[in-house]
Order: sequence, then structure tokens, then C-alpha cells
Amino acid sequence: MTYFVLSLVFLAVAASVLLIALLVAPDRARVVRRWWPGILVSAMAVLVLTAVFDNLMIGSGLMQYDEDNIAGVRLGLVPVEDFAYPVAALLLLPALWLLLRKRAR
Repeated sequence: MTYFVLSLVFLAVAASVLLIALLVAPDRARVVRRWWPGILVSAMAVLVLTAVFDNLMIGSGLMQYDEDNIAGVRLGLVPVEDFAYPVAALLLLPALWLLLRKRAR
């Protein structure tokens, strides 16, 4: 299994959980309006930090990737697949918050 396929699986699971969470949330329109600015700012910060620190870790030899298992597209030294995990977290964490929050009666 390539890193790209594994990344797609992570993203599909996270997106599915978010979709379910939004579908069952009675106040989904308000939540989406309220959350988008914060999610976009968080996404930018997490993606920039991922790019910087993954480049440092790969450059120092802490991490290595099998060239046969990556898509070949890189941002610096970082395979593009590496960005799927922070994006999945950005989808999954708000979804879990929605699913696990207490609702007013």
C-alpha cells in the first residue's frame, strides 16, 4: 500500500465522521458559520508548521520514505502525502467535538 492510498483512507474516514457529525447536529448551520474562520486559520498554521518541521526532520535524517511508496510530489523534502494527516486531524477534531458535546434540552 502506498502512502498516497493510506493518506486517502485517513482523509476519507475523517471526512465521513465530519459529515455524520454535521448531519446529526441540529444547529449545523450556526456551527459551520462560526467554525470556518477558525478552521481556516488553524489549517494554515498547521500546514505551515508541518512543512517546516517535516522538512527539518527529513533533512536531519530522522524520517525517511521509500521512494517506491510515495507519489513523487514534494514540497521541499516533504512528500505531499505527509500533509494528509494534519488535514485529517482538522476534519476529525471538530467532528468529534460535535458528536461528543452536551446538547441543551
